[in-house]
Amino acid sequence: MKLGALFSGGKDSCLAIYKARRFHEIACLISLIPKSEESRIFHFPNVWVTKFQAEAMELPIIQMKTGDDSYEELADLSRALKLAMKKFGIEGIVTGAIRSTYQASKIQKVCDRLGLWCFNPLWLKDQEELLHGVLKEGFKAIISGVFAYPLGRSFLGRIIDADLVSELVNLWRKYGINIAGEGGEIETTVLDAPFFKKRIEVTEYEIQYKDYSGMFKIKSLRLIGK
Repeated sequence: MKLGALFSGGKDSCLAIYKARRFHEIACLISLIPKSEESRIFHFPNVWVTKFQAEAMELPIIQMKTGDDSYEELADLSRALKLAMKKFGIEGIVTGAIRSTYQASKIQKVCDRLGLWCFNPLWLKDQEELLHGVLKEGFKAIISGVFAYPLGRSFLGRIIDADLVSELVNLWRKYGINIAGEGGEIETTVLDAPFFKKRIEVTEYEIQYKDYSGMFKIKSLRLIGK
């Protein structure tokens, strides 16, 4: 089946694409860009990087700006999906949703109205298993946002490796945070993946952090051949 990928640039949407492309054709990426981190549906930190990730994957991308109001976000999602149907002939979408019934149900309703299949290959997967899957499959992802106690400034910009996963597991057991970030605690940006033709190198960044909330903001980057 020909699918469009609802794409944030983070580990979950990349892992969902990786799984979906084993059985389906990924025809395009679809990226909604919210005004701020207040969005309850779409990823915010470094979402502009999706344009370069698309180039690294050698896939076309539809990028559309949207607000933080859920009604406006869903209306813009509908417009973006209609455009993907017209330009690329998609029959469904793939998402990186894991456990957020709020997010998944909203997206499902839009797909139902448009007659699109909604494929969620990570749905209800174990959060620790997902992080180990990112490592096992050879993804290079960094933490680009933290939004919960006790996540400190030192987490921002760190590559997700075995040591970091171990730290996060310990925090999950002690504080109960969702280490896959499904509650908005953590956001990530993927710099390389097995299906990328090029990798991303961050050349300039800025860290903003206050009261257990902060972002690793990529200011500039370059694509490097593999």
